[in-house]
Amino acid sequence: MRIIVMFDLPTETPLHRHNYGKFRRYLIKSGFMMLQESIYVKLALNQNIANAIVDNIKKNRPPEGLVQILSITEKQFSKMEIITGEYSTNTIDSDERLLIL
Repeated sequence: MRIIVMFDLPTETPLHRHNYGKFRRYLIKSGFMMLQESIYVKLALNQNIANAIVDNIKKNRPPEGLVQILSITEKQFSKMEIITGEYSTNTIDSDERLLIL
């Protein structure tokens, strides 16, 4: 499964910017990878792990703004089409349990 987190947070005041950065750093420390600006994705091996990830996001959500979470299967995620631009990353993004570099 993939957990996709999409957020739109206010950045007008220093406190808003602090909350934005804190939430973004939380996602990165939790293993999320940036798919696009304000859209992060993480691989979950099963539904129980996905539920735990969602619960932790709810506990660490910022007090203001919009945060949306979408859980999709690996098959659905693999059908994503890139219409314009180019997908490039230096991060290994695989659901395999053993990776040989």
